Amino acid sequence: MTTSEGDQGEGAGAQRTPAGGGATRPEERLEQAVRAAEKALIEFEIAVETFRVEVENFSRLHEQKLGPMYARLEELDARILEIKAARSDDPEDRRLADEARARLMPIPGVEELMNGWMDGDGLFPEATAMLTDQPVRPPQRVRPSEEARKLYRELARKAHPDLAQEDKERARREEFITRVNAAYARGSAEELRELAEEWAAGPELKRTPSPAEELYARLEWLSQRKELLTLVARNLEESAIGSMLRLAPDDPDGLLEDIAAQLRTQVAEREAELAALSD
Repeated sequence: MTTSEGDQGEGAGAQRTPAGGGATRPEERLEQAVRAAEKALIEFEIAVETFRVEVENFSRLHEQKLGPMYARLEELDARILEIKAARSDDPEDRRLADEARARLMPIPGVEELMNGWMDGDGLFPEATAMLTDQPVRPPQRVRPSEEARKLYRELARKAHPDLAQEDKERARREEFITRVNAAYARGSAEELRELAEEWAAGPELKRTPSPAEELYARLEWLSQRKELLTLVARNLEESAIGSMLRLAPDDPDGLLEDIAAQLRTQVAEREAELAALSD
């Protein structure tokens, strides 16, 4: 070996040896990128899931609290149009009145067809619960308590399936996170505390170094997962309920009360109009 070859070999060796004297593995930076991508994805999933729960809770509470007022408004509008049509005897007024009344009529025969499982407004809550294993009890608030939100985030970061490297461990985490999500959707801090204790007593995940090709595949999967979550988040934000939530991101429960107050005012106005027409 010539002197220049020896110098080149020594130089190459020096490039592979850090100042501390330890050898640097080729996959080390790739592993760091994977860990960073995993952490970022989990935080993104937590944000999407918490927003999804708020959208779902807002939708259910919106229907529960405001549905009767919307129904009352539609009934008053139909009656007002019917009186106006009777007085004017105008075909256009009659058409508008008939359309308004038709919107209030349930779909004929639906309840008999579904053997009592649903009516014109959709599945009964008990039927939905049986089909989806979801609780019948509606949420108390749009946004779960701060304690529940903190417990949920901590559990999601520790037990997220994306941290699993083996199929068996991933299945265990998926089953556990499903229960965590259900408890959070119910806003139950007590259930989440119990789940935290259960996880703390369970087996710890043992990570093993991954070959470079597996790390590249992992990064690609994480990127695809992020794209899917971005689409889910966009759909949530652009939905009717998501758009309403953006009007009051800090107090969604207060937004429901504001809408209810506006509806009560509209109902009072329609009732006064109907009374005047009936005189």
